[in-house]
Formats: sequence, C-alpha cells, structure tokens
Amino acid sequence: LPTRVEAYRPDQLDELLSSGELVWAGAGAIGPRDGRIVLAFRDRAALLLPPPLERPVGELHDAVLDHLGGAGASFWPDLLGAAGNAPEPEVLAALWDLVWAGYVTNDSLTPLRAQLGRGKSRARTGPRPGARPRPGSLRRIGPPAGAGRWSLLRPEPSESAPLAGPTPTERAHALATQLLERHGVVTREAVRAEGIFGGYAAVYPVLRAMEEGGRVRRGYFVAGLGAAQFALPGAVDRLRSHRTDDPGAEPRVMAATDPAQPYGAALAWPESQGRPSRAAGAFVVILDGRLLAYLERGGRTLTTFADDESWAPALVALVKDGRVRKIEIAQIDGRAVREHSSAGALRAAGAHDTPRGLVIRG
Repeated sequence: LPTRVEAYRPDQLDELLSSGELVWAGAGAIGPRDGRIVLAFRDRAALLLPPPLERPVGELHDAVLDHLGGAGASFWPDLLGAAGNAPEPEVLAALWDLVWAGYVTNDSLTPLRAQLGRGKSRARTGPRPGARPRPGSLRRIGPPAGAGRWSLLRPEPSESAPLAGPTPTERAHALATQLLERHGVVTREAVRAEGIFGGYAAVYPVLRAMEEGGRVRRGYFVAGLGAAQFALPGAVDRLRSHRTDDPGAEPRVMAATDPAQPYGAALAWPESQGRPSRAAGAFVVILDGRLLAYLERGGRTLTTFADDESWAPALVALVKDGRVRKIEIAQIDGRAVREHSSAGALRAAGAHDTPRGLVIRG
C-alpha cells in the first residue's frame, strides 16, 4: 500500500475497517506468529475471501466460536469468560488459530500488529510476578493481541438456518475479474504466485467464457510464459507503449510477495550468489523492470543483480518513509558488507558503520 497510495498512513486502514467498509481475514499461518491476510471491501467479501481452512479442534476453539455465534461481536473479557477463565495464553493461542484459519476477524488491525510484533516487544499476557497494579487501574483489558472487537467472518450454518452464499460460479467469476483488474494480463504463473485456491484451473473456464463473450482477449502477449494468456483490451495497448526503457524511471522498492513483483513467479530469478525467494518480509528493488537488488527478511543479507547502485538510496528511502524501522546489512553477495564494493554507495546514501555492519535508521 505505501507504494500505491501517496502519503499513506497505516491508521487509514483502521478507519476503513472500523467504519465497516473493509474486512480482513486470515488465509493461513506462516510460522508461530506470522500469517497471510486478505483485505476485501465488505460488499465483495463473500465473493473474494478464500474459503476457510480446516477448522481447528479443541475445547477452547469451540468455546470461542460458540460464544461469537451466539452473542455476536465481543471483546476479550467476554471471550475469556466464555472459555471458563482458562489461562490467557491458551485462549489467545486458540483465538489466533481461528483467525489464521479464516473463521474469526477483528474490526481493527491493532491486535494483528501486536501479534506480529509480540516476539520483539516481549508483550506480556499478564503482570510480572509480584508486580503491583497501577493506581487507578480498575480492570484488565487483556493482551494487546486480543484487543478490539472480535466477530465471526461467516455465520455458522445449522439445520434450521443453512448457510447461504454465492455459488462457486459467482465466486470464480469475481476472482477472475479481480485478477484481470490487478494484472491486466493473467497468466498461469501469475495465478500460481497469488496462491489462489484451486490454482489456474479454478479461473480458466471463466476466463475462456469471458473471451467467447468478447470481454477479454486471449493471445501470446508476454514472451516466455504459457500460451493461455488472457488480457483486458486496454492492458495490451499499455504493454505495447512500455516496450522501451523509460529514461526518467526511478528505482522502486516492493515487497518480494507483491503481485506487481514478477520475479520468482512470471519471471525466473536471475543467477546470483544469494537464494532469493518470494518470502514475506523480504524486499526487492526494481528499475524499469530490471531487478537490481534483493533484501532478505530481517535486512541482514543483500543480493545484487546489476552494477547499477541506485538500489542504495532506494533502501534508505524505505526506512526514511517509515515502512521499516531499520536495516542493518551484514553481507552483500555473500561477502562482509565492508569488503564489498557497494559499501561506499550505502554510506553515501546515509548508512552508518556499526560493529555488526552498515545500518540505516529512520
């Protein structure tokens, strides 16, 4: 979002969520504290949110779901009470199992941010042993990762009230339309990189029907990719207008998992000393379609792919703009950062020497 929205502020998302315009859903855990999420406009959520994963099994999971199904949107003390006042860490773990599986959501991203940063901030789910309560504190509001108002993403079906929703055909059509709007040209590789449930086979019949209806074009638009390519008519014309390099283009930093980042999906990673991948938390620097550099998650290791060192000020801007707190590079292309020829470019861009490497701070 920071690469697409001028003067973007994270609290803008919270405003849209609290007003009911947006909804977010978990789409699978990544490790113990991280995961994938999907953002959708509420009026399109039923069509575009992925189906929930296998329902987590456990007494606490059932207690949370039963309470939200009966009482509706609830705060942390209500969930804790519904769980029989079980230990907070266990209830919190059960709650986030349900979040990542796509059953429960919140009207804010505050608990998500707390969950992602919990290991670094060492947030506690209870007071320190022997600690006294602060004056004026009459009750506990619970752990930060349990804050806000929780609710079910989808109502639980029953015999008396079977779950109604869009048909598989309606969902496939909405998904195909969304992919066309996002990519312009939809290829098998692009769909694979998106992690679409059902893969290319889930949207191919709809794309073919849209071609027969004259709404999209089918052809071999991007060399080196599969022959089954579908495109919006205007997208093909825009591609043709960008065949030549733009002399005024500036390096762009994107998340390695960004749909607009083609490497590791539509395009193969160039040969290098590193092992780049479309990993969450990693960044790439791209200039006019050429991959300049890859920064691994954590910011300790950098891999370069060209002699162009304009990636250095681009990485500094990544920190200055507040997208990451700091970058502390220890290695470039498998060598200690101070021994690499690009160390000077980093220092010139604003990096400082530390015992562990070169650090960029906001």
